[in-house]
Amino acid sequence: MTESSIVSANALEIVIDIGHLPIQLRMHDAAFHELLSNRYAGFLSSNSIAEAVLDIDLALDPKITDGDVEVHIDNGHWVFQRADFAAEFDPTTRVGRIRQSRNPYSIDTALRILHGLLLVREGGFLLHAASAIRNGKAFLFSGLSGAGKTTISSLIPAHATLLTDEISYVRREDGRYIACGTPFAGELARLGSNASAPVEAAFLLAKGPANRIDPVDVAEATQRILRNILFFAEDPAMVKTLFDSACTFVEQVPVRRLTFYPDLRVWDMIQ
Repeated sequence: MTESSIVSANALEIVIDIGHLPIQLRMHDAAFHELLSNRYAGFLSSNSIAEAVLDIDLALDPKITDGDVEVHIDNGHWVFQRADFAAEFDPTTRVGRIRQSRNPYSIDTALRILHGLLLVREGGFLLHAASAIRNGKAFLFSGLSGAGKTTISSLIPAHATLLTDEISYVRREDGRYIACGTPFAGELARLGSNASAPVEAAFLLAKGPANRIDPVDVAEATQRILRNILFFAEDPAMVKTLFDSACTFVEQVPVRRLTFYPDLRVWDMIQ
């Protein structure tokens, strides 16, 4: 745990609580502080204690925000970078620093990477999946680009809660899996709700002429879940932990194939 009392002199700070894991961001630029406060408004916490800290140094020159992300471990520190940012994080002290261009997309990507790395240690993961809460239960809708995550999210009934249309946050608490909302939006450009619920089932999405749910054997379910996990590091120990987590998830959570036609009736099958 890291106390806010160690914040550098005159720094502005916000705590972003995604997936029950609050991360404190510290910076000295008031305009950027306001930008991030607005960007993550639904996920801000007033708690003065965070589980990780990132100091933000703004580069003067704007850079492109696409390109490949590189993640590696250097002397026990996690190092991740792209054309528009470079970050280093100490997993022991849980304090890091990011130098980035003046845009919210760099820190957004860095937060995804950091949460993905921290989740591995707890038996959780980030999954390419839409997710929603209905009747107190969370459902995951997993697939790569074009599988239908945005479509099924756009069809969500009014009484259900959208957690995300793109990156699902899956954590393990007390031996069960919990899905949490995230501000990591996809094509729907709609931030998820800051809510959570136990995962009832995971669906592998496929588009078709009619709505139906089919069983999936354990081997295929594990393979598909692993393929859709968002993780960048190549550290063998972490990869093994992630593999074990995916296997445990498939053992505990029903994984089925959901073939659907894009109309509201598909949600009648999600109970």
